Amino acid sequence: MTGSLISTLEGRYYTDPAIFAREQARIFEQMWFCAVKSDDLPNAGDFRTVQVGRESVLIARDRKGGLNAFLNVCRHRGARICVDEAGSVKRAFQCPYHAWTYALDGNLIAAPNLTSMPDVDRVAYGLTKVHLREWLGYVWVNLAEDPPSFEDDVLSAVTERLGSLEGIDGYEIDQLSVGKRIVYDVKANWKLIIENFMECYHCATIHPELTEVLPEFADGYAAQYYVGHGAEFGDEIRGFTVDGSEGFEKLSALEEERDRKYYAITVKPQVFINLVPDHVILHRMYPLAADRTIVECDWLYAKEVVDTGRDVSRSVELFHRVNEQDFEACERCQPAMSSRAYAQGGVLVPSEHHIGGFHAWLVQKLESAD
Repeated sequence: MTGSLISTLEGRYYTDPAIFAREQARIFEQMWFCAVKSDDLPNAGDFRTVQVGRESVLIARDRKGGLNAFLNVCRHRGARICVDEAGSVKRAFQCPYHAWTYALDGNLIAAPNLTSMPDVDRVAYGLTKVHLREWLGYVWVNLAEDPPSFEDDVLSAVTERLGSLEGIDGYEIDQLSVGKRIVYDVKANWKLIIENFMECYHCATIHPELTEVLPEFADGYAAQYYVGHGAEFGDEIRGFTVDGSEGFEKLSALEEERDRKYYAITVKPQVFINLVPDHVILHRMYPLAADRTIVECDWLYAKEVVDTGRDVSRSVELFHRVNEQDFEACERCQPAMSSRAYAQGGVLVPSEHHIGGFHAWLVQKLESAD
């Protein structure tokens, strides 16, 4: 191999169910995972179930207004408490098998013949709690018994990308509302999606609309290649829209230096944050199999934009096309990961060297001790 090229992971890393299971256990069940948007659960009793690694996690708002997360497993015989992806209950969760009933805070409050078993600790036999933290208006959960520092696991990604944690403050993401949500079912390994997002070597080939808005992307260097760098809009571009036409007013707290620029942040293992002056696009990945990943993408705008019903279609359409173009490319790669031609992996060019860093991080996680 020449000095210009860097080896990638071997093809088996994208196809082997055993490696995927190891990733579920050592990455997704150990790191902080962005699960749901807090606003999706506005009222007491609202819930959503999310697949995190090999576990179904139940997230619900309690009667005091707080959010709680639990493993979605009855403590009696292990039946799944909630089979729906989302919904609302009045006062409690009841197992459909033997009617063990749990309060919104997870405590066991009723079960057939429970009064005849006074020694049963209703707290100890409540739902198994999962660590939870809110940031950027989203619920992040961690399944580890002793979770890693949220600052080191999540917030550091912003510092590494923007140069400071304060660099994201002006977007006031926790104050934004969902103007559009699209869920994509991608027939590709989650790592292919991350690698695609991290580089722009492909941008001139498959993203004509994006490179029209961000001309520097046509040169093959992604914004994430440089710490603190934002890709500038083209001279004739008026907004981050599919046709370059004017978008909405700049977010009110955004610094002038970040106007007319695009920033991208990868928060390992499953979040992409895209920052532009008038909105934010946030992707969450849910890996379900070695060759299947659900991606939930939110377009976030100032509340007044959403509340007044302003037309967001032109800004949504730009990144929706980018998503479809990217996911098609990932799906094109997935079958070849099992080819003998890719048994030893492929190569990275110099502008993709940071993907090599991602690969090193992944291998370290998989090889770390339990």
